[in-house]
Amino acid sequence: MKFKDLQRNIKQSSGLPVVRMALVGDTATQFLATAIRGMGVERGYDIELFEAEYNQVERQFLDPTSELHQFHADVIVLFQSTHKLCERHSLLSVEKQTLLADERLDFVRSICENSALFGGGGKLICCNYPEIEDTVFGSYANKVPSSFTYQVRKLNYGLMELAQKYPNMFICDLAGLQNKFGRDFMFASNVYVSTEMVLSVDSLPYVASRIMDIVCAIRGQFKKCLILDLDNTVWGGVVGDDSWENIQIGHGLGIGKAFTEFQEWIKKLKNRGIIIAVCSKNDEDKAKEPFEKNPEMVLHLDDIAVFQANWETKVDNIRTIQRILNIGFDSMVFLDDNPFERNMVRENIAGITVPELPEDPGEYLEYLYSLNLFETASYSGADKDRTKQYQIEAQRVSLAKTFTNEADFLKSLDMVSKVTGFDAFNTPRVAQLSQRSNQFNLRTVRYTEADIKAIEADKVHYAAFSFTLEDKFGDNGLICVVILEKRDAATLFVDTWFMSCRVLKRGMENFTLNTITDYARANGYKRIIGEYLPTAKNKMVEEHYPKLGFTKIEGAPTAQFELNVDSYRHRECYIQIKQEE
Repeated sequence: MKFKDLQRNIKQSSGLPVVRMALVGDTATQFLATAIRGMGVERGYDIELFEAEYNQVERQFLDPTSELHQFHADVIVLFQSTHKLCERHSLLSVEKQTLLADERLDFVRSICENSALFGGGGKLICCNYPEIEDTVFGSYANKVPSSFTYQVRKLNYGLMELAQKYPNMFICDLAGLQNKFGRDFMFASNVYVSTEMVLSVDSLPYVASRIMDIVCAIRGQFKKCLILDLDNTVWGGVVGDDSWENIQIGHGLGIGKAFTEFQEWIKKLKNRGIIIAVCSKNDEDKAKEPFEKNPEMVLHLDDIAVFQANWETKVDNIRTIQRILNIGFDSMVFLDDNPFERNMVRENIAGITVPELPEDPGEYLEYLYSLNLFETASYSGADKDRTKQYQIEAQRVSLAKTFTNEADFLKSLDMVSKVTGFDAFNTPRVAQLSQRSNQFNLRTVRYTEADIKAIEADKVHYAAFSFTLEDKFGDNGLICVVILEKRDAATLFVDTWFMSCRVLKRGMENFTLNTITDYARANGYKRIIGEYLPTAKNKMVEEHYPKLGFTKIEGAPTAQFELNVDSYRHRECYIQIKQEE
């Protein structure tokens, strides 16, 4: 997409969900602002943008009366250029040059700790610094702490460390973009000298895309699943014709090396928590043979959550994968070397992402790197177990088919749940679930780790619950979160209730409500109020509260429901509280 396309997009922003964004930079940012707004429309958002005046960074952030403070942005983009940094470096003494990176990091740290800007859940996207190789020291600059090269690299590393400390801070990796496309593409000197604009017009769509990748991830809009064709996509050749011994794969020279490195990338995605599925027109036994028998394969069957290999259409098989995983099509990416199959899927499955893979498999990875398909706003150690959890879920589905009575099936699972508040162990997972949960999410409020820690600490205004679920097949981990706001001495308001769709139809809703009503009774509360705020993805819980026995509150400005605690009787479920060992 070109800059002029983004300009045209802005006219189509009316009616889209609004994101309030501020752009604060030390060089000309007008074209970047336009690109962000246009890319926002491309991603389904109307970006209501405040653009600070040129080179007013310190004042906007540090002055509590500034326009930035008054704007109350959902997201603030901090864009400080390497060129301005280079100017400052040249004016300092050698002793102070060695402190330049620390000075900038202290400033960013002060921003992150500014509760007036970020105490209400706002997010900071900090652009890092593409390098300018000034060649004052040449390669020896890496050994000279006062050199500009040394300071820029130290600064970028320091930003990564700050982002780990401050959950509300995210880094837009402009340095990574420059590594991909080159400095001659990212920077146009003739434009810079006449406009003070440090980004070339051609690079603006890529920068705006990376910024919006982060915004979308923060708002729970990201890819969860990679679906793979097999022949000439995961390996070279056709396994049905060539047999598993003769497919092209391996670390030696030749095209097999490209497929091996492609599989290595997929393996890293799986280990990060991306669900890997297979959708192949093949006999299933033939399709599985390379995974089971070929020693050169990086991917194995235990890396695949759902394996669909048959002679049905790929559209039908992807729909089957979607039903098994119970995630939206817009969370899926489908990779296939065949243009016909790609077009069929695009035309028949709305929302799914189908990249236009290059003809040469040797170019697959570089092309996919440029798309940044799997941006995320969170990561926890539990992610690495996601594939196993979906494989276990398939076993549960298989068992359910052997029962004619649902209650008997649920009893047979021997389900137990551990109910706790938020602690150092589960806080990252709670925050991640709040950002990821879209379908079973009553109010779709997104929280960072900092937000979760603040809620847990505030016992006066909140009561927080996290629920795990285990059964005889395995441990699903943390799958449900409820945050109750103490409105007054008699009233609890359900600020947040979200749950993983992997555990639907097992009675977890009943168990959760039984738990929070027990808490209400024990603490003297007489009523619980729930609210449903509709989104494009959470229609499945539109009747959640009525189905649980809540009564609609007539005249409320939103869909609100009330439950009388004294008259409530425990709902049937087959989940026991896990006893401490």
